[in-house]
Amino acid sequence: MPATETETRPKQRHGTDFAVLAERSALPAAWIALIVVYGVLTPDLFLTWDNAANILGSQAVLFVLAISALMPSMTGDFDLSLGGIMGLTAMVVGVLNTKHGVGIVPACLIGLVVAVAAGYLNGLFVVRGDTNALIVTLGMGTVFTGLIYFLSGSNTIVGIDQHLSRWTFTTKLAGIPLEFYYGLIIMLVVWYVASFTPLGLRSLFVGQSRDVARLSGIRVSRIRWGGFVLGGFVAGIAGILFLGTTGSADPTASGPYLLPAYAAVFLGATSIKPGRFNALGTGIAVYFLATGVNGLQLLGADNYVQQLFYGAALVIAVVLSRQLGRRR
Repeated sequence: MPATETETRPKQRHGTDFAVLAERSALPAAWIALIVVYGVLTPDLFLTWDNAANILGSQAVLFVLAISALMPSMTGDFDLSLGGIMGLTAMVVGVLNTKHGVGIVPACLIGLVVAVAAGYLNGLFVVRGDTNALIVTLGMGTVFTGLIYFLSGSNTIVGIDQHLSRWTFTTKLAGIPLEFYYGLIIMLVVWYVASFTPLGLRSLFVGQSRDVARLSGIRVSRIRWGGFVLGGFVAGIAGILFLGTTGSADPTASGPYLLPAYAAVFLGATSIKPGRFNALGTGIAVYFLATGVNGLQLLGADNYVQQLFYGAALVIAVVLSRQLGRRR
């Protein structure tokens, strides 16, 4: 074999390895670059532990909701009702606790049962009914919103047991509310299951090619249905965290969370494991976006910039993740 050929192959391999590494680390690198830029522009405001703790703690509910959106996404489905499930869970817990005297712990457990049931219904209509997930979950989200208004009488429910706030928001570790650590644990569990267990690998296989997965003997319908159920369960946890954070159940408050959650899911699919929905990428994306918004606000940007930022991020992330998925 000519010497030139043997010398070229290692160079090509090293070049490919570097390209893969650069692709996987692009989002974390962009996050670091964003921190550096804002740190230079507003060092006295941005580069403080209080501000860092504020970013981490204030996004905990969105963090968990984004992980819930990841569940059906990994199996190739999308659930647009997760914001409704989050709000419904919060409202069920709030109404049971304040109007019916149910203790906060059993009320939370009942709320999670409702969230799981909502996810189960989504799976029933989409998987068993063989219908479009976007249309079905959009409709179910509207149903859940109607139930929220019915339960609340279109009023904000206040007077929630203060123990919930202490377990989620007011108690802090290193200045960061406990709810952030709950989200971190959920993300790590999902990452481990998706990366190192047969169930997680089957779920990713189903998300990549249902027909091939079915021919390989994988129970595709069961995997997809499970994605909706788990998504509902985690959205229920987000609802409980939301209730603990705000101390009230507002029938209109959960709606704005869905778009940034999916922006994080799609943006996360461009990093760590490019072209695949993954938990670590989603978590990084949540806080990349939050850092971007926080820095703009410290620079004096108006509130509408947040909507522009999240909307643009969603569009760009969908395009990038789609292109990366095709390449793989």
